[in-house]
Amino acid sequence: MNQSAEKLKQEMERLGVTCAAVLPVDKIPFDPELRKSCEANRCGIYGKNWACPPLVGGVDELIARAKGYSTAVVFQDVYRISDSFDIEGMQEAAEKHKALARKIKESPAVPEDGLMLGAGGCDYCKRCAAQDNEPCRFPDKAFASLEAYGIYVSQLAEACGMKYINGVNTITYFGAVLLRE
Repeated sequence: MNQSAEKLKQEMERLGVTCAAVLPVDKIPFDPELRKSCEANRCGIYGKNWACPPLVGGVDELIARAKGYSTAVVFQDVYRISDSFDIEGMQEAAEKHKALARKIKESPAVPEDGLMLGAGGCDYCKRCAAQDNEPCRFPDKAFASLEAYGIYVSQLAEACGMKYINGVNTITYFGAVLLRE
C-alpha cells in the first residue's frame, strides 16, 4: 500500500468514517448500465445538476477518467435509523455523510488531483447553477457520485471487504477518493 493512500485512509478514520479500505482502481467494478437508474430520474435532478448525469459527462468518458487513477481509498458510513420506512432518518444520514465527504475532500491528505466521489448528487448549493444555465459556482467543492461514474457500489463494498447491508435499521453510504500514484 502506498503511503499517501494509507495516510488518507487514516485521515478518513480520524474524521469518523465507519470503515475505510484501499483498493487498486483496476479492481473497481464498473458497469455502464448503472447509468440507466440515473436516467430514470427517481431523484428528480437528472439534467439539473452539474455533478450528475448527463451534465457530468458520458458514462464511458467518466469510467475512462476513473481508470486513469491507480488507487482508490473507499469509505463507508453506517447510520442507525428507526426502521426501513424512516425517510427522515435516511435523509439526515445522507446529509451527515455528505458533510463528512466534504471534510474528507477538504483534507490536506487529499491531493489536488485526487478525484472525490460520493453518494448521490452534489448538494453544495441549494439550487445548482445548471438550472439557470450558468457554470458551476464551486467546481472545487462539487463532486459526483460513485454511480455517475458507473461504479457498482455493492460489488465495490465486496471488493473492499465491507458489507453493503449492515443490519436491520441501518443505512449505509459509500464514497471514495481516487489517487494517481
